[in-house]
This record gives sequence, structure tokens and C-alpha cells, in this order.
Amino acid sequence: MSKLLAVGTVAFDAIETPFGKTDKILGGSGTFVGLAASQFGIETGVVSVVGGDFPEDYLNMMNAKGINTDGIEIIEEGKTFFWSGKYHNDMNSRDTLITELNVLEHFQPVVPANFKDAGIVMLGNLHPLVQASVLDQMNKKPKLIVLDTMNFWMDIALDDLHAVLKRVDVITINDEEARQLSGEYSLVNAAKKIHEMGPKYVVIKKGEHGALLFHKGDMFYAPALPLAEVFDPTGAGDTFAGGFCGYLAKTENISFDNMKNAIIYGSNLASFCVEKFGTERMQELKSEEVQKRLQAFKKLTQFDIEIS
Repeated sequence: MSKLLAVGTVAFDAIETPFGKTDKILGGSGTFVGLAASQFGIETGVVSVVGGDFPEDYLNMMNAKGINTDGIEIIEEGKTFFWSGKYHNDMNSRDTLITELNVLEHFQPVVPANFKDAGIVMLGNLHPLVQASVLDQMNKKPKLIVLDTMNFWMDIALDDLHAVLKRVDVITINDEEARQLSGEYSLVNAAKKIHEMGPKYVVIKKGEHGALLFHKGDMFYAPALPLAEVFDPTGAGDTFAGGFCGYLAKTENISFDNMKNAIIYGSNLASFCVEKFGTERMQELKSEEVQKRLQAFKKLTQFDIEIS
């Protein structure tokens, strides 16, 4: 079983959707990745930074779920990263109301010694130079390096992003980001262009319309499970990535065929994340629920057809 190192934000979010609003609650890409990966019983370490205002109870909760928080730096005199957003009625688009970088502004990640040999590294959505600095700290090249990024870094740090993309195996981005990065509207052509930038595997997330996996000339599509209620999409993409990486770390099989399974596991966990605000659903999630919903995914996608 491989160790998983996840680098990302551990943060406060305040969220408003058509179904309600919250005050400051636990959020951050590193948090969602860690909680999703904790479903697989693997050794997961989160590298991030928080301020002195971050409740110890949150760190205790993560530790109780088997998430190693030694790599979460606490700056006592600082304040934790804070994001506030409001979702539109379609739940696919949102407006950012407040972004306070706080301690994240000068974040220099330090990989704990016992995770410098991690087999899988998940580079969450941070500045490409920060992502590259994590790879520089590893004792040897991990079996699999997965990177998430966004439009913002394409706008302000494209050269740095291209440099780190040469070092990664998998990129996970949404369809809009894939089009911007590649300059191609067709997602098939976009994936080809992104392959040429370095990643052997391209995962394009399409929200409620599922996810696509590309590798050389092969493609795989996983639908999103249709849900009766979606309360808060925040963190769904990071939960997907945590499920994807967690499954691969547990199975220690990074073949294209096994990545298909990892995409399904990631989509499955993301379907739980959106059912409540913030991390609440992922904190209470039981393995029996995960297995039951996997059966629903199987029914949704499995069929028999005779091809002559």
C-alpha cells in the first residue's frame, strides 16, 4: 500500500447556495482530499498552513480519521486562509465574494520526513512554484504525481505551470480550464495538446456531467450519479481527486484500466460531498454507504449489448 502525500489548502469557507448559507466552516483542497482518501485506510499526509485561529478540534478530527497533520504548519500570530462564495441557481457557477490569503500568501510547504518517500503525490490547486517545491523535497520520484490547477494560475503564472506540468503524470482540471490551457474547444483535442505538455493522463471534470479520462489514444467516461438534492458543490472536485488518488494508493496499480476504477471511486465520493455544506458529509461518511452507492454506479453504467 502506497503512502499518499496531499498538498493543498486547509481553510475556512463561508458559502451561500439556493439552499442556505453558512458562517465560517472547515474547507480547503487539502482537507477534502484527505477526508476522501481516509476512506481507503491508507497512510495520508496533508501539507498545508493555518493560523492561530484554526481550531485544534479540526486537526484532532483529521488525526482520528488517520490523516497525518504533521505537515500542517501553524502560524500562531497569523490568520487562516478564508474564502467566501455564492452559488447561482444552476449550482455550476458561482461568484467569489471574499478571498483572504492570510498565512497562505507566504506559504512554503515542508514535506515531513516520513512522507518524502510517498508513492503518490497529489499537488492541490496552488501556485505552480509551490507545487514544484514539493517535488524538489521528495527523496525519489513518486510512482504517480497528480496535479490540480485553475484558470487563475494560467492567467498569472503560465510559464511556471508549463514547467511543473513536465514533471507530473496526471492532471485533473475542469472542461473550461482544459480549453483555456490548450486553446482547443474540443475536449478530445484539448487532451491531446495537454498530453504534449507532459502529463500522460488527462482527467477532465465536468461537474454534474461526470469526468473524462484520456491516455494516449484511449478514452474513458464516468457519469456523475444523478442526485435528488445538491446542497453545496464546494470541494467536490477535491473530493474526486482524493478518491482517485486514495484508490490508486490502496491498490498500488497505476495502469489505465485501474484508473478507470479510480475515476468511479472518485465520482462516487464526490456525490456524497455535495449533499451537505462544507466537509460535514465527508466527516460522517461510513464505508457501508460508499459500497452501497458504488452498486448504484455499477447499475447506472453497466449494460449488455451484442455487437456483431
